[in-house]
Amino acid sequence: MKNIGVLVAVEIEAVTGKYKNDLIVKNKNGFDVYILERKDYRLHFVHSGAGLIRAAAAIQMLCDIYKIDFLINFGVVGALRDDLKVYDNCFVEKVVHYDMDTSAIDNVEVGRYIEYKDIYLPASKNILERVKKMYPQIPVFVAASADKFVHKDSDKKALNDKFGADICDMESAAVILISDINKVPNLIIKTVSDSITGGADEFEKRFRQAAEMCIDIVENIIDSKLI
Repeated sequence: MKNIGVLVAVEIEAVTGKYKNDLIVKNKNGFDVYILERKDYRLHFVHSGAGLIRAAAAIQMLCDIYKIDFLINFGVVGALRDDLKVYDNCFVEKVVHYDMDTSAIDNVEVGRYIEYKDIYLPASKNILERVKKMYPQIPVFVAASADKFVHKDSDKKALNDKFGADICDMESAAVILISDINKVPNLIIKTVSDSITGGADEFEKRFRQAAEMCIDIVENIIDSKLI
């Protein structure tokens, strides 16, 4: 049976609402883990809370305790482009951790981890190619990730201008970094909850529905046995 880990930052109500009484809930290393048993796989939804540090700790816990074979991150994101609208779906091809900056001592570009060839942390390419065949209409994007909720449209535009990012979130950099360390393939699926001119108010209004749309895609991909 395949063990699949699913990192859930703040969208856990989409999980509990969808699966209700089918979930077994455990607390491991300070994180609530919602386990869903199916015929061919076991899903471990971990509720990490917001931020890269908590996401990293939660993913490592999944690797250490549940020995996951695959890691998925689903959730909501902010748009960094004018043409992206609320409820648009996307897959993440690569991530830039835009708060990562050691340039003062090594002249490395802002966002660069020296173990990687450039500032972009790549998601698992072969997995992405498979899901794109199932969902050819869903675009593949670059995510900007840091411990900050980006509220102002000027800040969103700046991330797009500087890093070529299409969306922003607070966990995807940790998803790729920690899954790579543990040699676990990953897939990141996101749904837009706030447009480039929308901020916290739009996020609060659209958050729940966006998360529910996103988890439906996750379930379809898992049921198709693409991973």
